[in-house]
Amino acid sequence: MLIEKFHFYLVRLKTASLGELVYRARQFILVRRLKKKVAQGQQILSIPEVVPNQINKLHMPELNGHVSEQEVEEILQGRVFSLNTDLEGIREFERKTRHLFFNDIKLTGQDPDIRAVWEPARLQHLTVLLIYKSNHSDATTRQNIDAYVRKSILEWIDRNPFLRGSHYMSAMECGLRIPVFFYALKLLGNLTPSDVQHITAAMYFHVWWIQKRLSLYSSLGNHTIAESVGLIFGGAVFQHAPEGRRWLQRGVDLLEQELYHQILDDGGPAEQSLNYHRFVVDLYFSAIDFLEKNGLHDCKRLKARVETAEAFLSAFSTKEDSLHSWGDSDDGRAVAPGCFPHRLGSDKKQDRLRTFPFFGSTVIKDGNLGLIFNHGPLGMAPLYNHGHADALSLVVTKNGRDMLVDPGTFRYNIAGKYRVYFRGTRAHNTICIDGQEQAVQETNFIWSSPYKSRLIDCSEKDNEIFLTACHNGYTRLKDPVQHARSIEYKPGAGLIITDTFQGSGSHAYELNFHLHPDATILEKENDWWQINNQGNSIYIKLLEGKRFELIKGQEKPILGWYSPAYGIKQKSGVLSCTAHGYPEEVEFKTAIIV
Repeated sequence: MLIEKFHFYLVRLKTASLGELVYRARQFILVRRLKKKVAQGQQILSIPEVVPNQINKLHMPELNGHVSEQEVEEILQGRVFSLNTDLEGIREFERKTRHLFFNDIKLTGQDPDIRAVWEPARLQHLTVLLIYKSNHSDATTRQNIDAYVRKSILEWIDRNPFLRGSHYMSAMECGLRIPVFFYALKLLGNLTPSDVQHITAAMYFHVWWIQKRLSLYSSLGNHTIAESVGLIFGGAVFQHAPEGRRWLQRGVDLLEQELYHQILDDGGPAEQSLNYHRFVVDLYFSAIDFLEKNGLHDCKRLKARVETAEAFLSAFSTKEDSLHSWGDSDDGRAVAPGCFPHRLGSDKKQDRLRTFPFFGSTVIKDGNLGLIFNHGPLGMAPLYNHGHADALSLVVTKNGRDMLVDPGTFRYNIAGKYRVYFRGTRAHNTICIDGQEQAVQETNFIWSSPYKSRLIDCSEKDNEIFLTACHNGYTRLKDPVQHARSIEYKPGAGLIITDTFQGSGSHAYELNFHLHPDATILEKENDWWQINNQGNSIYIKLLEGKRFELIKGQEKPILGWYSPAYGIKQKSGVLSCTAHGYPEEVEFKTAIIV
């Protein structure tokens, strides 16, 4: 663990600017000073009083969700969101670390995934209850919800004193709790003046801590947006105080700044993650609605860009209106699982062929075929944290059912080799050369040696579609190789996928096509494979004498796994073929009948 930590800081140091080094040094000094104050029981902050009228005059953003009565009852019985992780293990970890200064907590391989520990502490299960309460008039249910939410929030605050325990390790987590505090202040009908002061004090600590620990420089990303939303909600509550107005303005400024950094000109995510893009876009929608309803900022520029992002997301949605897996996903939500803010209208028109040049993907939706072809970059520089090494990968659906899939993420921490696998090249529908990644995994999140991808051709002729792209991820090898992939789509027939190579030296080229775990797989005559998912079939075959082998749930080396949600992995089929030789001698030609 010590060696890994040293390596992490070494890699971060290589990418840091002088400004970032100064910023990190100031944070280090601040943490040392705060630790001494906490240990001595000194007062850290003087908190201005918030009177009820200051909260009453603020308007709620619109919150939506499909919340069932059963889900409400389960939450009232103690259910929280825990990312498929043992809740008792999470609670034991919290008990073990609750008294520690946040920076003294040392994570080990025996501890739960810290991301899963943080999920219940986002308190979004309470948001679900408050949304349900707002839409239902039954007096008993409303009273039960009020009592449960009040008790839960006050107990959480008392169990997690400022800067002690794991829930102050990440400013982003503080940012996501602040709106929940606000919703409780606005919607609970049973808060005493003492309760209000208790909650607003916790909110003040949270906002103060965020503005001291903002994710800036190489850490810019979705964390920054979540922190900005926390600054906006908290700053609005405390806008009668000078620091509140500064927090509010800082939050707005960061949203404006990141508008053209994290949302690309075609609406796509710079982080190369669809899940995080949904998260970021919903955070923007929540902030925009709140700012506009309270007359705090002119959001025209924000709205125009975020509408473009929403249109982008609609192009990558599945039949069930969820998103294809692409890049990292931790199943995080801006409001709560199953709930969302008011989303501005998007372009629902589904063009037959659509290319997103800045994100780097081409989408075909034609009849019963759905195809996404990835020719984009690794992720957001300089660390590329949430990108996967999936250049020239593709996914295929038929009638909205997954056939060839991106296997997902599994988990971030305590996953060992499975974290390496799920973000690596072998886990995607592309070519892996010499068992190497298309880029270099430095840590659980950081990449180096990022590749460049390029779309060479995207054209239509006689109702057929032709796509060609290449990437240079393997030109870093001693004997460099460039991979190109061409796709020919013939309506009513299917796809021809051709992989070719240029370079020097002899190599091993591994082609993988990952199948959804629900699919049944049958080898047919003449080396054709039938893939069936809920009555929808495609047929796939390697041409020119090559043959696939079926691999499922292999552990040495890891191959054939799928993650439908954070913390879950399942065995799934992979059609794999490896060829050896010099680049110009090797070619894969795959036929897919849809």
